[in-house]
Amino acid sequence: MQGAWAPRDQGESHSRMGALDRPLVILLTYVLATIEFTCLFMQFSILPYLSRNLGLDSIAFGYLQTIFGVLQLLCGPVFGRFADQHGARAALTLSFLAALVLYLLLVAASNPALPGVYLLFASRLPGALMHTMPVAQMVITDLLAPEERPEALGRLGLCFGVGVILGSLLGGTLISAYGIQCPAILAALATLLGAVLSFTCIPTSTKGARTDAQAPPPGSPRASVFDLKAIASLLRLPDVPRIFLVKVASTFPSGLFMIMFSIISMDFFQLEAAQAGYLMSFFGLLQMVTQGLVIGWLSSHFSEEALLRASVLVFIVVGLAMASMSSIFHFCLLVPGLVLSLCTLNVVTDSMLTKAVSSSDTGTMLGLCASVQPLLRTLGPTLGGLLYRSFGVPIFGHVQIAVNTLVLLLLWRKPMPQRKDKVR
Repeated sequence: MQGAWAPRDQGESHSRMGALDRPLVILLTYVLATIEFTCLFMQFSILPYLSRNLGLDSIAFGYLQTIFGVLQLLCGPVFGRFADQHGARAALTLSFLAALVLYLLLVAASNPALPGVYLLFASRLPGALMHTMPVAQMVITDLLAPEERPEALGRLGLCFGVGVILGSLLGGTLISAYGIQCPAILAALATLLGAVLSFTCIPTSTKGARTDAQAPPPGSPRASVFDLKAIASLLRLPDVPRIFLVKVASTFPSGLFMIMFSIISMDFFQLEAAQAGYLMSFFGLLQMVTQGLVIGWLSSHFSEEALLRASVLVFIVVGLAMASMSSIFHFCLLVPGLVLSLCTLNVVTDSMLTKAVSSSDTGTMLGLCASVQPLLRTLGPTLGGLLYRSFGVPIFGHVQIAVNTLVLLLLWRKPMPQRKDKVR
């Protein structure tokens, strides 16, 4: 919010907060995030079967995933800036409407009378505007004090876990019982509901909701949503480059492994499809417990600096175990440590990065944070496939040990500055 229209918009935000209490807005934000993730994982259940029915091979299916990842990578920061300038209501509504278009295109692509392949590839395009997660993070960041953020942001991971389990279960069950179109239609109806709830119940803007929020100076010119220089300038603020580097570098090796897991589960662990599904459900359940319960307790007893170092150290231990694992039993033993370190590091770095920028730029910063996963989905299949084919599964553990050891040395050599609003 900038320029002469900012005070009016903030006034609408305050009046809206009076009509709909702040805890209810946060609760609704969790509900909307759960709807988004459930529909997204229903889509993941649809895509392989729809691609096979349309005659696409594995290479074409890879193109589908790459297109979606690249669009989210490029548009995430811009969409975050859009949320900063036009408010949470507009951003969430637009995200759900884009998802609605995507699911309607999937329904059309499954119709034999229509050009299914073209419609399937066209369904990737709305992904450029599907960024419910960073907007939900922005709402929570704007409405809560800094010391409350890690626990509240961790609960979004609980929404993700519910979406993983519920979406995968609904997608597979409905496809088996009623065909490919059924989960796509259900996802379209759910996202339509999400758009209606966003437009009617989410405040116009959440930027003025906290007493410590900083309003832009009156009379300042309204910056463009596509001002890439302004977006990049956030990465040059004090502390931001180091925190962002830790976020990307520490999670990249584990991300490579998880991207290749579908191949590894078949080739290395010799799992059937149903067994792999059970394992992913176990992974999702652990993530729900970790982000919904464990991170809140940790953030109330330890500083963010301590949690960051501990997460990187656990990554190293997990890497040692991964380099020597030889069975699915060994993998199940290391999964809790992997989930704990991934969830804790992501929540802590997101919290630290939002504290490093002004309240008017939290959406843009969270958009940058959300681009880490699309970057991994873009580069991961090629790099991960090359490493796996050349060196086997142990290479993922070796890379994780090497990268996170360097990150740990960086953190110990120059600790993150302690803020007054640290978690303790």
